[in-house]
Amino acid sequence: MSGPKAGTGVRSGTSGGPASGAEPIGTNATPGAQRIAAAFGRAAVDGRAALIPYVVAGYPDHDTSLAAALAAADAGADLLEVGLPYSDPLADGATLQRATSAALRAGATLNGSVALLRAISAARPTIPLVPMCYANQIIGGGDGGEVAKRLAEAGASGVIVADLTPDEGARFEAIAREVGLAVVYLIAPTTTPARRVEVARRSGGFLYCVSLVGVTGARTSLPPSVRGLVAAARVDSPVPVAVGFGVSKPAHVHLLVRAGADGIIVASALVDALGPDGRDVVTMAALVADLREATKRT
Repeated sequence: MSGPKAGTGVRSGTSGGPASGAEPIGTNATPGAQRIAAAFGRAAVDGRAALIPYVVAGYPDHDTSLAAALAAADAGADLLEVGLPYSDPLADGATLQRATSAALRAGATLNGSVALLRAISAARPTIPLVPMCYANQIIGGGDGGEVAKRLAEAGASGVIVADLTPDEGARFEAIAREVGLAVVYLIAPTTTPARRVEVARRSGGFLYCVSLVGVTGARTSLPPSVRGLVAAARVDSPVPVAVGFGVSKPAHVHLLVRAGADGIIVASALVDALGPDGRDVVTMAALVADLREATKRT
């Protein structure tokens, strides 16, 4: 598969658009995926990579997490990733584990997270929302239909299930297609080229490219290999490639933009910017604005 020109921010692939009579593949033809594609497209028209800040639902409480989400949107977010607090967040580093634990102690629940998504969507309806969760939260022992429907009705465009792989995801993809959600899959530096092609083909909305081997957390630098990883992912992916894990400052964003990333995901650095009590929304928003400025391709 030949890759798109660097910096276009959109793809012309067929993930989710099978030939007549074929079984559906992926979730990239859902209304949620189309809203996500439109956000990447608007950023590309502006000559930028899309900026995707992350907020923890219910941290440090419902009202402050809502204020943080709206401030991030107003400071330049193109999409918002909303972490749903979970007691065993395997992919999260120390910062997100701390924030998640604080949210849970403050009474965060799935119901509260759904209410937060609904409030963000009502206040900023043009910003696609992509909750991040784990399989036990959304699927549990069933098919995930109930939770997926609730997320979609609350305004989510897609969902990242951090520990769900395409090998086990077909049933949930079918559910997501029914309710209109994109299922975003992840690749890592350890993903083989053949595997990367398959994951990209199945990912809806965008492909989440993990920049390093390890868990989330702000880093002082990104690995030199990230340039090659992004370039290879863009060749293989029919959907935009968004890079996350370790991104903490404008210099990192500049590096990833030069590498051709279609989107930049920033999580732990923004939670850190909220301060030790999670309430410094002004400082967090200022960092979002700085990161947004760094997404420009010229």
